[in-house]
Amino acid sequence: MVETIKQPHIFSHTFIRVILLSGIFLQIGTWVRNFAVLLYVMEITNNDPYIVSLISVAEFAPIFIFSFIGGTFADRWRPKRTMVWCDILSAISVFCVLGTLMFGSWKAIFFVTLFSAILSQFSQPSAMKLFKQHVPAEQMQAGMAIFQTLVAIFMILGPAIGTMIYQSFGITISIGVTGIAFLLSAAVLYQLPKDQRPEQNHGQTSLLQEMGDGLRYVWSKFVLRRLSMCFIGVGLAVGLIQPLGIFVVVEQLGLPKENLQWLFTTTGAAMLLGGAVVMTLSKKIAPQKLLALGLLSSAFSVCGISLTQSFWIVLIFQFVNGLFFPCIQIGINTMILFSSEQKFVGRVNGVLSPLFSGMMVVTMSLAGVVKEAVSLQASYQISGLLFIIAVCVVIPLFKMQLQQQADTSEIVVKQEGGVES
Repeated sequence: MVETIKQPHIFSHTFIRVILLSGIFLQIGTWVRNFAVLLYVMEITNNDPYIVSLISVAEFAPIFIFSFIGGTFADRWRPKRTMVWCDILSAISVFCVLGTLMFGSWKAIFFVTLFSAILSQFSQPSAMKLFKQHVPAEQMQAGMAIFQTLVAIFMILGPAIGTMIYQSFGITISIGVTGIAFLLSAAVLYQLPKDQRPEQNHGQTSLLQEMGDGLRYVWSKFVLRRLSMCFIGVGLAVGLIQPLGIFVVVEQLGLPKENLQWLFTTTGAAMLLGGAVVMTLSKKIAPQKLLALGLLSSAFSVCGISLTQSFWIVLIFQFVNGLFFPCIQIGINTMILFSSEQKFVGRVNGVLSPLFSGMMVVTMSLAGVVKEAVSLQASYQISGLLFIIAVCVVIPLFKMQLQQQADTSEIVVKQEGGVES
């Protein structure tokens, strides 16, 4: 046990290597699918904005409808088996749609995105449960940094890979590549250790009762309540500026819209570097302080962008934002795993994820109205203020020392005035 805790190389952990390889296949499949579907729909509908917007609906709607349900079932089911079957079912759905496309019904293409998005709401909380089972507490934050780095890599490479495959081979091959990638992910996940048997208590409790238990569990934990409020603030802040980047380029900087790609590229490269830095410093910074650092840098960056008309200074702020943005995701995920008993991890994830996505969609839909009512610069400053409010929500957690929970233990909170449980 001592050797595992002191292990300096996290990549020597079998679970990390397996999950990382599975994640690579999933990222390839997801990016190829997303860009193939987007480009195909734009081509076949002559850039119809309504039809194109349905792609986003297919991606986001399952988060609201299935996230909590998926999290509850993830707590009921065996996580390895759940993840393997989700990948297999995603692949089957892809090949079914591929057959449909060959007979000329292009509208079935939306089914690929929708069905995969639904299955991901069952798979993602299961991955969190496996993370808690297999990764020692000392390596938890470094492990999260690895996966944030993987996401950043594919933020840079994913659009290029998806576009290249679609433009070179067309929609049929692109969908086929997606299905094969999902099957390869399932094959890799099958190499994970056998699942622990879940507690046999589901005969006495219904699905609705377990969902209610999950809500009460989140509300009963001070850390999780604070994280819920933080999720709301960050979702509102991110959603408000998400659609406005193009206006920064066109209106504020007076440049052609094609320059928007450099903002995304800069952010992706900075996220890649930031994830690597957090991985090396993971044992030295508490997750709640890591989260606050990410939020503060986001507030600084978005406010800075609103105050300059220099393209290069905007890129610098984008780089700072991307460099520290992994701190937000890594800090939040680490705190969720530290603050939740294993049997509640799925439901906690199912409660918190829709808070972020829901608030983001709300302000995304209002971003244009806010911009017209105030100004582009004021919209970014409001976003910065929301990030600051999220920091204020997190500050009370600085006094706490989090310890990873097992099913029979409670989180230990050491404060100046005593000890709470």
